Amino acid sequence: MTENRKRWGRRGLVAAAVVVTGAVLAPVASPAFADEAAAARLDPVRSLDRAAHPLRSTEPGRNTADLRALGGMIGGAKVVGLGEATHGSHEFFTMKERVFRYLVEEKGFRAFALELSWSAGLEIDEYVQTGKGDARELAKRTLAGSPWDREEFVSLIRWMRDYNRAHPGRTVHFVGDDLGAPSVNDAFFARITDYLRQHHPAALAELNRLYTGLRPIDDAFVYLRKPLDERQRLATQAEQAFELVKGLTGADAYDWTEQHARFVAQTARFLAVDLSDPKSLPTAQILRDKAMAQNVAWWQRRTGHKVLLSAHNAHVAYLPDLPAIYPKTQGAFLRETLGRDYLPIGFSFDRGSFLSKDTAVGGEWKPFSVPAAPSGSNEHTLDRVRFEDFYLDLRTAPPAARTWLDAARPTRTIGTLFPVDPAAISLGRSYDVVIHLHDVRQADLRR
Repeated sequence: MTENRKRWGRRGLVAAAVVVTGAVLAPVASPAFADEAAAARLDPVRSLDRAAHPLRSTEPGRNTADLRALGGMIGGAKVVGLGEATHGSHEFFTMKERVFRYLVEEKGFRAFALELSWSAGLEIDEYVQTGKGDARELAKRTLAGSPWDREEFVSLIRWMRDYNRAHPGRTVHFVGDDLGAPSVNDAFFARITDYLRQHHPAALAELNRLYTGLRPIDDAFVYLRKPLDERQRLATQAEQAFELVKGLTGADAYDWTEQHARFVAQTARFLAVDLSDPKSLPTAQILRDKAMAQNVAWWQRRTGHKVLLSAHNAHVAYLPDLPAIYPKTQGAFLRETLGRDYLPIGFSFDRGSFLSKDTAVGGEWKPFSVPAAPSGSNEHTLDRVRFEDFYLDLRTAPPAARTWLDAARPTRTIGTLFPVDPAAISLGRSYDVVIHLHDVRQADLRR
């Protein structure tokens, strides 16, 4: 029955009238309206139907008329966080490229940020700007082992390069906003030391002293085997090096040198946490999400670019999905820093496959699948909306839908480890917009 209705919903998109309403109600509800509102609280699907906008495709390169309402929801936001409910589903990744293309071409966006190390992001951006090298080899070097080591991201990088070739006066950029795992190599440290050698040679000896023992971080897992007190000392030195660079002045490249030094300090402090102690995990996660938010905000303010920020749902949301482990999200930090200029979009799906791992450390990416979402979950109700794939603005949803959206209930949040239990998530308090997909398939391993 449900499958038949969902298929009808897709075939009847042209004929169906999609009505978007705000919270415009009569001051006093009639008894009939009160009965209707009470029924809607029990079953909000009719109210969600009124707010939903159908998606015709998740593949890039298609007509984007179905994204116009999404553009209206985004409005003048300078940073848009676009999440993913798994770290390895094709449709989440291709939809990111599709939305990014639309935002570049229709809304003036100029940067794609990913939870990838700042140093790796610079390497990818060099290719995107110059075309030197090969996109597939670049992906193999910079994305290997990560959730993003997928054909879908090779496609994104190639599109960015093609766009820049066609628009040399208005190029787009690739940004890595995360910490420096698995490595921060000598070439990256040279970006900092070479600047001081040229512009502030008197400070170079002190900088080299502070980086002794830290430079380079060839393998974060090997680095973590250093004694804890040594890692903490090196983190302090990295922070002192950042303060040293921060106190200097200079040419246009100075701002970038300061940011590079900040990234080294962020990475060293994160690697100084005692990750063998479970009690330290919340501290590590706060350090990471704060650093990612700092790096995105720095890019946006330094360049003026509007940024599409790609990360897991748990990083772009206002609220953490597991507050005992992840006390504060990148999205929360960005809202504090940017205010209404930050807008998070969450992803949801009913069923399908994805890539993940069955071991907490190491291991290979493997395919997994889940059946239709169980009754009582956020996904189960969303999947009863008449459109197979759709998005909706949670801020302007009708009151009955808003009441349902604000309640926390089981929701899939699948990252680098599976199986994992659903988390109690309030969609309305976590995101401004949600994109729901009926089914997804595993992402394509890089060839």
